[in-house]
Amino acid sequence: MSIDRARADCQRDAMKGSASDPRREAILQAAWQAFAAYGYRKTSMDDIARGAGVSRPALYLHYRNKDDIFRSLAQQYYDRAAEAVDLALQADGSVPEVLAAAFAAQGGALMQAMLTSPHGIELLDAGNATAADITAAGEARLVEVYAGWLAGQAAAGRIALAESPTEVAATLTAALKGIKSAVPEYDAYTRRVAQLATLLGAGLAAG
Repeated sequence: MSIDRARADCQRDAMKGSASDPRREAILQAAWQAFAAYGYRKTSMDDIARGAGVSRPALYLHYRNKDDIFRSLAQQYYDRAAEAVDLALQADGSVPEVLAAAFAAQGGALMQAMLTSPHGIELLDAGNATAADITAAGEARLVEVYAGWLAGQAAAGRIALAESPTEVAATLTAALKGIKSAVPEYDAYTRRVAQLATLLGAGLAAG
């Protein structure tokens, strides 16, 4: 699979809705649009219900409150990010190229929307406050995905690891998380992520 094909597949999957429950998917999409437009604090359940085309009582049949919706969005992001990263890591290409595709897939459409929103920092803070457990579990899952790839690359002789695959993967995901927090503008974020892929990829291949 080529890098370009993998990137296209990841972007498509990131935007694909849940066929099992289209009403919940519509609510989550409406909620994200409202959060991006108004910020987390100013978004009301009425805003979300209106955007999803449902009544307020119908909205409460699916979600208890705004925090519950935000936590579902966080879980959805990490579920899709893990799948997209795994797919990107299966592509053909040099180590830096594959890492660049995986990093881009991990950010996905949601990260672009968040970092282009005027409320991006608030949304990042809301995620840390409202869904810290989901974030921790999601980051751990990503570490497992990257570690599996690193182990396979090391076994094939394409890279050399001074530490265990899990340790290297944890450093990698921590660096990505740091860039997201330190560079809340999307264009700068993508540049830094691409630079990280180049530096890490070259270092792993040279090691």
